This record gives sequence, C-alpha cells and structure tokens, in this order.
Amino acid sequence: MDELAILTTGGTIDKVYFDAESEFQVGHPVIEDLLQRMNVGFTVSMRQVMRVDSLDMTDEHRKVIQQAVLDVNAEHILITHGTDGMVETASWLTNIKDKKIILTGALQPAAFAENDAVFNIGCAIGAIQSISDGVYIAMNGQIFKGDAVVKNRSKNRFQALI
Repeated sequence: MDELAILTTGGTIDKVYFDAESEFQVGHPVIEDLLQRMNVGFTVSMRQVMRVDSLDMTDEHRKVIQQAVLDVNAEHILITHGTDGMVETASWLTNIKDKKIILTGALQPAAFAENDAVFNIGCAIGAIQSISDGVYIAMNGQIFKGDAVVKNRSKNRFQALI
C-alpha cells in the first residue's frame, strides 16, 4: 500500500471532555497525530468530513460520506466513525467499486487512558492491506464484511451475522 486516505466523521473515538459536568463533544481527529507518532511507512492523506456522533447521523450525513469516498482517488480508504451508526453507513458504501473501504471507531474515547482506539486503528490498517475490494468494519480485533455484522449493544462489541 502506497497511500491511505483517511476520512473522519466523528464518533466516540474523537470525543473529549466538554465541561465540568463530564459532557462529551466530538473533538479534533486523533488518527493523524497517532499515525505520525507511529512513523508509518506509507503516505497518509486525511480529510475531516464532519464531527458528528453517529447517534445523530441522518441520511444526509451518509450521503456526504458516500460522496467523500467517491471523491477520493486512493484505492485504500479508512473511515473513522461512531460505532452506533457504523453498520448503516457501511451499507451506504457497498455499491462503490474498485476501492478497499474499512470503517473503524472506538467504544471508549481515544483520550481515555484505557481505550480500544489504537487497537482498532491498527487492526484496520493491517486489514486494509490484505482485503479485497469492498466495505469492511474493523472492531474488537476482527474484520467483518460491512453487510454481515451487527453491534451487539448488550455485549458492547461487534459480531458477525449468522
């Protein structure tokens, strides 16, 4: 892989404390700084598409994400996204051809000492180098086809559809 295009949309991965009452707000994307610190051996281009919690995403937001993916010239596209709406957004991207698209996020904000953000990003970047064209979700140490996964809210993890 020579180039990885990253599109950020918001979600828990980028949440930060907003005020003294422990309210959260989606902040600056964490992935660009993380990849610079990790000294990755490929070109990274990043575009912040929006700062929206996926619980608040609408079809209009998903159309914007879909168009952003279509506008990217790179073959490899990683999208950081909130976990609650990730599967629905993946379904909006399934008809895009000749691209390897992987969505990932976090169940805890990357700003927290104990979080799954770095792990999920690492899994996504490793996977995107070996997957075939299509749409995938990288969460909980697994890679799922975008149309064959659900978020199990009671277990707080993603799982394949049976």
